[in-house]
Amino acid sequence: QVQLVESGGGLVQPGESLRLSCAASGFTFSSYDMSWYRQAPGKERELVASASSIGGRTNYGDSVKGRFTISRDNAKNTVYLQMNRLKPEDTAVYYCNAWGGAIFDYWGQGTQVTVSS
Repeated sequence: QVQLVESGGGLVQPGESLRLSCAASGFTFSSYDMSWYRQAPGKERELVASASSIGGRTNYGDSVKGRFTISRDNAKNTVYLQMNRLKPEDTAVYYCNAWGGAIFDYWGQGTQVTVSS
């Protein structure tokens, strides 16, 4: 079965960095688009970054452009999110998503990121 397991979240101070990882299993990782989303309390889930299966094309939410970097290692079936210059407004639960159309849309359990002094 498809599994997405996020790790790397935690509590950091503003300006610090974190790297999230999402280990995937149960499907052909390289064939699917991988994304990171986040959801803060009282807010809707939003796209943070995505990396396409073909060509490795990346896309970022406006609020994280220039600070966050998504990457994928198809040999390790893992997608990463490097988050630099973190801000308090980056505080949220971060979710990994694997997408291949309406019939293939899976989510991890999420990892908490808290940015606070």
